[in-house]
Amino acid sequence: MSAERQGLGHFEGSVHILPLRVYYEDTDLSGVVYHANYLRFMERGRTEFFRLAGVTQMADLTSAEPSAWALSRADIQFLRPARLDDVLHVHSVLTAMSGARLAAIQRIFAGGNLLVEGRIEACVITLTGRPRRIPDPVRALLAPFVNEAAV
Repeated sequence: MSAERQGLGHFEGSVHILPLRVYYEDTDLSGVVYHANYLRFMERGRTEFFRLAGVTQMADLTSAEPSAWALSRADIQFLRPARLDDVLHVHSVLTAMSGARLAAIQRIFAGGNLLVEGRIEACVITLTGRPRRIPDPVRALLAPFVNEAAV
């Protein structure tokens, strides 16, 4: 981890906002974003949130017990479609953090309209699939951004 913040997007309070554009590769034949790509957009939002918060390693593969972040739950509500060339804004906010897990709400907007809302739970696991505590340095970097009121 580094104190140097090199993530994309910006914070407005505890909310990280990542702008994205919809490319042809993100859409189906009708020019509408394919549903699975919203999860990819959310992943980018969380990754850039972490980077901007100072967390630069998304996996620890060099320790005695290698570990990585994994999703344990994703509840996604699709409200409106995004279309080719739309500018999207992925809003990510951490709503809880416990021993090995964190919870987030991610919302994707286009032109001020809410398109998709996701309630995400992620955890740190070993490469054999066992839960592992969020490392203290990572916890310290993320804790100031937890906003339980955002639920």
